[in-house]
Amino acid sequence: MHHFATIIIDFDSTLVQVESLEDLAAIALADAPDRQERIEAITELTNQAMAGTLPFDEALSRRMPLLGANREHLSELVRVLKGKYTPSLLRHKDWFQSNSERLYVVSGGFREFIVPVMEPIGFKPEHIFANNFLFDDAGNIVGADADNILSQDDGKTKLLKRLNLPSPRLIIGDGFSDYQLRASGECSAFYVLTENIHRPQVVERADRILSSFDDILAL
Repeated sequence: MHHFATIIIDFDSTLVQVESLEDLAAIALADAPDRQERIEAITELTNQAMAGTLPFDEALSRRMPLLGANREHLSELVRVLKGKYTPSLLRHKDWFQSNSERLYVVSGGFREFIVPVMEPIGFKPEHIFANNFLFDDAGNIVGADADNILSQDDGKTKLLKRLNLPSPRLIIGDGFSDYQLRASGECSAFYVLTENIHRPQVVERADRILSSFDDILAL
């Protein structure tokens, strides 16, 4: 791992064990009669995007109206996600803290909850790139900021081109959007993490399979 100048890591199902929008919906829709159907719809859209069978921007825009979430739900989501860190991440917290200068989070999730979840682990807020929610006057989440490049299809690749981070770069993730960074040449290697989820269409495209972050320290 020492020869990678920049290590980029996905958030959902990589640094945490879950897809955070599903957990946000579970919180926000606690009393909704159609709670289960809406959560299942969000899950299906997420899986399609992560497998590369649905453009990310379409999946994102279709998930937003299903959330039924408000700004007030985000603090509870942060609390929940802090209880769902990927286990091997916690085992090597010291390594992540000591390598914070070259570690970046690039996610299709949202800064409003990713920053407060990852900052205690040692990730620098200025090294965290993610989408931003749009709120109405009542604090309801009404969408994602379309001006944020990460809301677009293949947004991670577009962002990396703009940032021009030191090379060589490694991307660690679980989804098709992470593989796209390797396919585009913006990262020289793609390591898929299967500790939380195993997506066959993504695993077959990876340069290396990590069963956990334990494997990183063995490289």
